[in-house]
Amino acid sequence: MQHRLSRREREILDILYRHNRATAAEIHKSMIDPPSYSAVRAMLRVLEEKKHIRHEEKDLRYVYIPTVPREKARRSAIAHVRDTFFDGSAEQAVATLLDVSSRDLSPEDFDRLAALIEKARKEGR
Repeated sequence: MQHRLSRREREILDILYRHNRATAAEIHKSMIDPPSYSAVRAMLRVLEEKKHIRHEEKDLRYVYIPTVPREKARRSAIAHVRDTFFDGSAEQAVATLLDVSSRDLSPEDFDRLAALIEKARKEGR
């Protein structure tokens, strides 16, 4: 899903996933070095045309909402990163994540990761 989006479109979706829903003005305010407000509105229309977001009308304003659940979008993004940067290798992707994150993980985090690996090992057989 996310690999067909421009950088700005991904930024807008990231904002919507963080806030669950937002108006064009709220999105514009949350963007890093935002383009014009009208450019944000145009990108929102494009994202609606691509079926990544939808809107509801509230108090005479449009409130934008992602159409894809966050977990599904997360899985799609991770699969894209795995396939693009790690030649489809989950092992290489996980090894890199551990390499860059290991000092930030607590012993409990490592225990949870070991349990997830063990669960995946059992379910994979």
